[in-house]
Amino acid sequence: MNLFNVYPLFNINPVKAQGSFLWDDKGEKYLDFYGGHAVISIGHNHPHYQTQLKNQLDKISFYSNSVQNELQTELAEKLGKLSGLEDYNLFLCNSGAEANENALKLASFHNGKNKVLYFSGSFHGRTSAAVSVTDNPKIVAPVNYDERFIKSEWNNIEQLEEVFEKQGNELSSVIIEGIQGVGGIMIPTVEFLTKIKELCEKYNAVLILDEVQSGYGRSGYFFAHQEFGIEADIITTAKGMGNGFPIGGVLIHPKFLASNGLLGTTFGGNHLACVAAIAVLDVMKDENLIENAQKMGKYIENEIKDFSHIKNIRRKGLMIGIELDRDCSEVRNSLLYHHHIFTGNSNDKAVLRILPALNIKKEETDLFINALKEVLENI
Repeated sequence: MNLFNVYPLFNINPVKAQGSFLWDDKGEKYLDFYGGHAVISIGHNHPHYQTQLKNQLDKISFYSNSVQNELQTELAEKLGKLSGLEDYNLFLCNSGAEANENALKLASFHNGKNKVLYFSGSFHGRTSAAVSVTDNPKIVAPVNYDERFIKSEWNNIEQLEEVFEKQGNELSSVIIEGIQGVGGIMIPTVEFLTKIKELCEKYNAVLILDEVQSGYGRSGYFFAHQEFGIEADIITTAKGMGNGFPIGGVLIHPKFLASNGLLGTTFGGNHLACVAAIAVLDVMKDENLIENAQKMGKYIENEIKDFSHIKNIRRKGLMIGIELDRDCSEVRNSLLYHHHIFTGNSNDKAVLRILPALNIKKEETDLFINALKEVLENI
């Protein structure tokens, strides 16, 4: 059997990782400044993370949600405290797409409505409803297309108001990323988010904040939207939540009522996933990683802002989009193959996406900064 060939792969085979570095099967060392799409939040193979997972493997790795699992309760308590959302409830699943599916479903259960508003440039996942609110026709199959999913322009308040005026009474929910990642590190204005919240309250629509990529300290706040003082009805999270172990979560405002069977999952919230997520929260708290994200993100921006060929830098914390005056692929390839540095791209071909671990060190950021300067000076 062969693999189903859907991924355009770089000719690199990582076999070992530690902190912010990877090694391939030839022994070559790479600086990881992308973290597998913001998944690596506390660095590869953090000692506390490793120890907790190894210890749990000696106890129990899985049982279904038909029995009690105290690790789920511990995770919910620690997540509530660190995020400042102790009154919310937590539903655990396996990925960001699954989290968004359950958020959209829960919103529709809550108000009985069936239309959803999403925004240009969005990415919410590749499963049924999640891909229907993703602005990429190439990955939306005919079975996923539905006129109940309505697209509006990002940061366009006038168009937002028009949609609500015409269809607000039918809108079950509005789903928006705290910061668009795949869309090119697009940051919503406080005015835009505030207006969305206001209209959701007026028309009894549920406000879903997709913090799958922008959450877990990535933006310099636990969740990106918290910078603006916005209260979301539902928050979705994944990626950095498990530092590489598959886990997702739906944070649910207490106004939503749970009932047996309303939501469900086989693997979600298993023992290993919970231990991984708890370890991430422990490290984030003990090592002040949200503060480090603010500090290192600001340092990177200040150091590169005057480099040639950079048109704009969009950044919150360590979620950084470097907009070039050309397609970023040449720069990205040079960083990878000549300087051994992993970076990312986005749907905006000019934007280089930078998503290092939240515990990145100054000397590691300097490796990237110096390499980027050299690459840009020689294109």
